[in-house]
Amino acid sequence: MQYMVDKAYITAKVFKWARKSARMPEEIAASKVAVPVDKLREWETGESHPTIRQAQKLAKAYKRPFALFFLPDIPDDFKPLQDFRKPGSKELSTSSIFIIREIQQKQAWISEVNKDNNESVVRFVGRFTIKDNPVKVAQDILSTLNINPLNYKTNNPILEWIKNAESHGIFISRTSFIHTRLKLDSNEIQGFAIADKYAPFVFINSDDWNAPQLFTLVHELAHIWIAATGISNDVEPSIKNIGDYNPVELFCNEVAANALMPKEFIENLVRKTFDNAKEVFKNAKSVGVSSFALLVRALNLNVISLNSYKKLKVELNHEYNEFIKREAEKKARQKEKGKSNSPIYYPLIINRNGRLFTQIVLDAFHGGYIEPTKASNLLNVKVNKFPKLEEQMYRWA
Repeated sequence: MQYMVDKAYITAKVFKWARKSARMPEEIAASKVAVPVDKLREWETGESHPTIRQAQKLAKAYKRPFALFFLPDIPDDFKPLQDFRKPGSKELSTSSIFIIREIQQKQAWISEVNKDNNESVVRFVGRFTIKDNPVKVAQDILSTLNINPLNYKTNNPILEWIKNAESHGIFISRTSFIHTRLKLDSNEIQGFAIADKYAPFVFINSDDWNAPQLFTLVHELAHIWIAATGISNDVEPSIKNIGDYNPVELFCNEVAANALMPKEFIENLVRKTFDNAKEVFKNAKSVGVSSFALLVRALNLNVISLNSYKKLKVELNHEYNEFIKREAEKKARQKEKGKSNSPIYYPLIINRNGRLFTQIVLDAFHGGYIEPTKASNLLNVKVNKFPKLEEQMYRWA
């Protein structure tokens, strides 16, 4: 006897919207369920229907609840974040859309929790505007977070910044991928900020090295301080009057430059600092920034001439290319020896969720305030792995 396969009588326009809002081409969506593109189009026009299993697979691929496909109309989705990126930037891909949606969901949940618990608003959100002096904003960020950029307590400054920011109620997420086959492109998105007074949230694309990540982090903190929610790319110190930057981005770059490389630090550097690339690298490392960032800052403060800047930039590019070459050779040798250089799973998960957010969700779960399924969805971790996650939280503290 032949049994009829159960059909999923989805709402066609909602089904199509789910794919398009994930920025997923028809060909890729069809391949997820091993059907021709024409068959997918039939489902999206209502001419035919997928099986329940096929619809469930696509719900997972689009990162949407399966039940959403059966709504009578397209639901109100999270509003797109303001795009502060440079003109001509790549269109946001599926990876970027998914990470933005994931952080928006986390942020909306924790903001509602804080409101319901009558938590105080975070007072520094929107304390300044773009019309204020970026030096003053930088100083306020440093004093509020109790950070001295000339005397870090660790040799990895970004960790100190994250720890101090989270201790003041700022949620921070860092990752470079959605899953192993869906990675984030730093040219597309370097970071974004959600400037909410109950739960300010910052995301950093960790595809970059720690030095540019730190500059991006402080840049996004500046977004919080001026209450400018939005997406950023090409986050780096910019040479004055050069580059087609959004005014908000120029302002936040200036704040980050002043916070990480105070004027007195640059002016007090001995002249020999800028004699060669190695000295530039050494001093840049001491404050956790890239050599290029230090170079641009020195040029903007007239500590070095344009000719010196150009000469050193060539040297630094050469040094950087040599560094990349050495790293590639090192990885190749490790591969030959059978050594894995893969990042450790739980620290990656903790970074992606943020330590502060992870702890709050786990506390709510243990206290019975949220269902296991909700906690699992918020943390992207199965409930039976929570004990291991908590163990790693303490180990990597």
